[in-house]
Amino acid sequence: MLADTHAPRRWRRCPPFVARHLSGADLVLHAGDVCTAAVLDELSTYAPVRAVLGNNDGLDVARWGAAETLQLELEGVQVAMVHDSGPAKGRAARLRRLFPGAELVVFGHSHIPLYESGEGLRIFNPGSPTDRRRQPYGTFGVLHVRGGRVIEAEIVPVTG
Repeated sequence: MLADTHAPRRWRRCPPFVARHLSGADLVLHAGDVCTAAVLDELSTYAPVRAVLGNNDGLDVARWGAAETLQLELEGVQVAMVHDSGPAKGRAARLRRLFPGAELVVFGHSHIPLYESGEGLRIFNPGSPTDRRRQPYGTFGVLHVRGGRVIEAEIVPVTG
């Protein structure tokens, strides 16, 4: 899972450390602020890509197929995606109302990695692999699902 890659200013091409992880992926989820559809094309060379629009994404990203929100099933797990989840206070309840059938909601916008459960919902922000802002390092997310369950959800620091 990726978010907030902010190409071409921050992402000129997939960082090698991220590329190594993507090479074994079944699916790439991008939670917005791609900024150019070329990133989605590049990510598609690793695995199929599903993306949502961020506040910095233009028409080319929308034409590529990114929508405001996305809901899909991954191995029996109901997943939803949106770029901006709003303020931290009340986030889980707000996302539960927005996506009542979701078990996991992936979002971006803040560049702050987060994985937590609340209101009967798991929420995941993979952070940004290329624009860490006030974080100690860039990050992305890895999700393993099987048999209708989230087996593992991990925030991975970009270290090389």
